[in-house]
Amino acid sequence: MLAQGPEQGNKMGSLNALPYWQVNVPENERTEACPDFLCNLSLKDIGIIGTPDSEYHVATWGEVQQIVRDNRLDAFRRVPSQLRRYLGYTSKLRQDYGSVMNFILTQRLHWEMPLVSKGKPFEFEEDLKILQNDWPYGIDKRIVHLVVWTKFDLEEDPVTTDLTDKARAEIEAFMQQKFGGRLSRDQYIWFKNWRSLKSVQAVEHFHVMIFDPDRTFIDEITNGDIPLCEKV
Repeated sequence: MLAQGPEQGNKMGSLNALPYWQVNVPENERTEACPDFLCNLSLKDIGIIGTPDSEYHVATWGEVQQIVRDNRLDAFRRVPSQLRRYLGYTSKLRQDYGSVMNFILTQRLHWEMPLVSKGKPFEFEEDLKILQNDWPYGIDKRIVHLVVWTKFDLEEDPVTTDLTDKARAEIEAFMQQKFGGRLSRDQYIWFKNWRSLKSVQAVEHFHVMIFDPDRTFIDEITNGDIPLCEKV
């Protein structure tokens, strides 16, 4: 991790380049000092925050599919201004709720710890919840990004930490049952983030991306959920 002060920042481009924390911010709202929630970022996040939105490449559906197939999940990026909003919002959540996990549990999932599943993986509807991804990646606006949260664990290989063949088969069967009747197979794709990329570690979940679905269907399976990025 790299701490940054006002004298550091985004040095890419011209000699007059703005410090990374001032990029994508109206001139009258820029601060001389780096906001606390943007200090101590990784070099990756500093590079994203310091990129003008106008230079950001929005991923197409074909690119999204290829990223997942190649297991290059670290290639997913948020739009720079959205990453800034995400970091600011999650910083406030940690202050108000102690952790992002506590917020997810109490305000989004309405589940209590310890999580206890009623049955086997995907056996009972009450053991899972499908919600919109609150802060989706910078992808084609026709792509809907959902998160399937589960009270049960998805079995991992202890050596590779990747999903076991059994877990993959269980997810595939669920996807076919839940989505296959309403979508063609090339309309949706799922993935489970690497442990190092998961923002919420304690609650099991995986991601689903759907290209240009019927919004009535999305409202139906998410119970009309609205992502936080559209509400805050």
